[in-house]
Amino acid sequence: MSERPDRRPSPSAAKRTGWRRPAAPAAAAPPAGPPTGPQPTPAASPPPEHRSVIDSAVYRDGRRIASPATLAETFRQLREEPDGMAWIGLHRPTEPELHSLAAEFNLHELAVEDALEAHQRPKLERYGDTLFVVLRAARYLDAQEEVDFAELHIFVGPDFLITVRHGGAPDLSAVRRRMEGNPELLSLGPEAALYAILDAVVDGYAPVVEGVQTDIDEIETEVFRGDPAVSRRIYELSREMVEFQRATRPLVGMLHGLMAGFAKYGTDEELQRYLRDVADHVTHTSERVDGFRQALTEILTVNATLVSQQQNAEMRALAEAGFEQNEEIKKISSWAAILFAPTLVGTIYGMNFETMPELKWAGGYPFAILLMAVVCVSLYVIFKKRDWL
Repeated sequence: MSERPDRRPSPSAAKRTGWRRPAAPAAAAPPAGPPTGPQPTPAASPPPEHRSVIDSAVYRDGRRIASPATLAETFRQLREEPDGMAWIGLHRPTEPELHSLAAEFNLHELAVEDALEAHQRPKLERYGDTLFVVLRAARYLDAQEEVDFAELHIFVGPDFLITVRHGGAPDLSAVRRRMEGNPELLSLGPEAALYAILDAVVDGYAPVVEGVQTDIDEIETEVFRGDPAVSRRIYELSREMVEFQRATRPLVGMLHGLMAGFAKYGTDEELQRYLRDVADHVTHTSERVDGFRQALTEILTVNATLVSQQQNAEMRALAEAGFEQNEEIKKISSWAAILFAPTLVGTIYGMNFETMPELKWAGGYPFAILLMAVVCVSLYVIFKKRDWL
């Protein structure tokens, strides 16, 4: 998605209203004069804050005025800036960190619990004046030829935006740099940063769609080439498309829900145009993903048909080979039976026993020859009629 043109906001749009947390009370001045009595032992310095805080900044009129190193310092800086906005980026935060944010910004406990546990479906919920958004980002890994999904939780309030990432995508630092390069747009408030994040997540779907399209083209080639490993690849890609559908399909309804609240919450006209553009891209991506899943289902059916045809051809070839072998066995058996008859007769009369009356019969030899010929011819005729010969 191309970068959108800048627009200088109107004074009414740039000026943000809403609740403000009370400023921190000033510390009392120490009494004059030297201290008396025993002095307390200085407290040990607290351990360094968890590195889950990727970036924390306070903005005024769309420009960064402070980059606090800790959450506590961020809270203090925001209290000192009545027209400021805090943008806090976290990656897999700890429970104490989220609870400190909840106490400072009055976050709902159910939203905090979802952000801690992750594994949530994409959704949009409003708790008073705080908006809680769950997104599923995706990126295509070329080396593994697979889709990697990550979860992103966003808290949007009148003067703060908190992002909680569970995974590698998207690159929110690039989103922050783009918004800081356009202070007029960032001065519109946390809603502008939210729409920029939505835009980045949806833009991240485009390389995934292209990568999946390439995979499907390769799978089609492998299917008709008869690759035996293609069934597993189809199944794995189908599972990824199910996850992709779960990431994109709810997002369509979420964006339409935001658009439905334009008038109620007085959304800036420029942000309305941005959101409509993001919604168009999400709808297009969702349709492509639906098409991918349908195509994979059809490819799997075609592959099963081709495998079945190949198996039938192999069975037919085996049957034909068995039939030919059976015919050869019948021929061999027939000739063996035909040759067995004269062998039997010759063997009997070759024993030369004195008590065999046929041995001294003058017609014994012709009779034996005739008997062998009659038996052989009879067997040949029988086998011939049965197509054994």
